[in-house]
Amino acid sequence: MKLFRMIPRYIRDAFKSVFRNFSLSVASISCITVTLILVALSIILTSNVEKFTNKVKDDVTIVTYLKTEITNEDLENIKTKIEKIKNVDSVEVYTKEQKRDELAKSSEVYANIVSTWSDDNNPLHDELLVKVKDLEKIKETASSIEAIEEVSQLNYGEGMVEKLVTVFKGIQKAMIVIVIGLIVVTAFLIGNTIKLTIFSRKREIEIMRLVGASNITIKFPFVVEGFVLGILGSIIPVGITIYGYSTFYTYFDGNLFSPLIKLVPPAPYVYTLSLGLIVIGAVVGMLGSARAVRKYLKI
Repeated sequence: MKLFRMIPRYIRDAFKSVFRNFSLSVASISCITVTLILVALSIILTSNVEKFTNKVKDDVTIVTYLKTEITNEDLENIKTKIEKIKNVDSVEVYTKEQKRDELAKSSEVYANIVSTWSDDNNPLHDELLVKVKDLEKIKETASSIEAIEEVSQLNYGEGMVEKLVTVFKGIQKAMIVIVIGLIVVTAFLIGNTIKLTIFSRKREIEIMRLVGASNITIKFPFVVEGFVLGILGSIIPVGITIYGYSTFYTYFDGNLFSPLIKLVPPAPYVYTLSLGLIVIGAVVGMLGSARAVRKYLKI
């Protein structure tokens, strides 16, 4: 309990230490700031890519054309077969009679043409519109559907969908690697800042050890200092996240380049993200400090 009662004093001392080792503190805070800005950009990019991917997933359909001699009973059996394929999410029937009626409504010319078609001589194909659960497995799913004997051919934009998924996944992985690298560098810089603080308070630490202070009592003030550095480093990224993304969203009217690419709405998204940035900054600061204390004080 005494340790927690001392927290206000530790925070005050942490701010004093920041100014005492000003140049290195600024370097640590700057590194945290840059890291958190990139973390925010990465998360924003990933969130919007995921939103777009989900929209693509909802829009991408495997259009399955069936052979012309298919009966209504066959149609239901084929639908059941496709629904049993592992990656299939839903199957919608689009009969040749429906296609004929829609074609007739589209223009008078087509209406005159299709009026000569009976149910027996309708040249159109029955279709099954298939939605998938995982876009990455769409090629395998399409192959399984194509293997069904009654299927004539299918189309889902082969090649383009796979490329889109590959690009999106590549962007997400690259951002994760960059952010992890920056977090490691930031923790290292914070560790160096804490190391200088340890050296400047070496005599005080020795006295604390002589009077029997516990390891946690000696270590805690330095961890608090790392926490303060992390919080200070998160101020600018939080401001950029809230104001910058909201402005960006408003400027583009919620769409990027086209109405097909809709952005994630700012509220409450930016506030949740900002809270996450503060937590990341504080945790990275404390971990960097804890590492330095463990290394240089051997506790």
